[in-house]
Amino acid sequence: MGVLKRFEQRLEGLVNGTFAKVFKSEVQPVEIAGALQRECDNNATIWNRDRTVVPNDFIVELSAPDFERLSPYSGQLGDELSGMVRDYAKQQRYTFMGPIKVHLEKAEDLDTGLYRVRSRTLASSTSQDGPQGPGRPEGRGGYGYPQPAGAPPMPPGPPGGNRPQPVPSGAGRGPAPHAGGSARRWIEINGNRHQITRPTLVLGRSTEADVRIDDPGVSRRHCEIRVGTPPTVADLGSTNGIVVDGQHTTRATLRDGSRIVVGSTTIIYRQAEG
Repeated sequence: MGVLKRFEQRLEGLVNGTFAKVFKSEVQPVEIAGALQRECDNNATIWNRDRTVVPNDFIVELSAPDFERLSPYSGQLGDELSGMVRDYAKQQRYTFMGPIKVHLEKAEDLDTGLYRVRSRTLASSTSQDGPQGPGRPEGRGGYGYPQPAGAPPMPPGPPGGNRPQPVPSGAGRGPAPHAGGSARRWIEINGNRHQITRPTLVLGRSTEADVRIDDPGVSRRHCEIRVGTPPTVADLGSTNGIVVDGQHTTRATLRDGSRIVVGSTTIIYRQAEG
């Protein structure tokens, strides 16, 4: 049985009791659980052949209405989410530098139903969640958001491998432009590049989408990128909508480095003249 399924089953017993009001909010606990799993995957650091370190301190930012509904149960929900992260890490053979903690915070710039996850790696000499390593992995903000205050400094680097460097907001890692030819366009999702080679590109959770996004907060056909003058992105009637460069919208013009948020996934649009 999968980790998320077990997490859902544990919560089912609480729906009619303590968590009755929690499930009336737009953001569901299982959505947050899935986002925490992706946060571990996206920020995993390989120290050596036998050890991959992932964040252990997570901050879930919620809209004011969702925070008001969830915050009275934040302690119990945080414990359940921490247990889910621990189970997932065991399944993936990840290790931690300190105890696992999940915090809820209110974000005034988020609309109801939207959330962000930030994470960092905090070392503790008394950790029971994973062995200590030589130095501390760098604390990193999730989905392109700033590194939280107090995150441990970056060490010279773990033995046996190179440490990935932080990428500034809007900085692309796409293919370099080449001489001649027309403009090249692509999107980046969780470090993976997808070339845009057609006039329209549909993104969603469906296997029929041009680019499939495995995110419970994403609709089957969530949004569409149109290559034009200028290029645009449009919501396709999704449940949770789209956020482009920090603005909740149904349609927006794209520029090089534009950030499109669907569910808990950030898509970076890139273009380079030929």
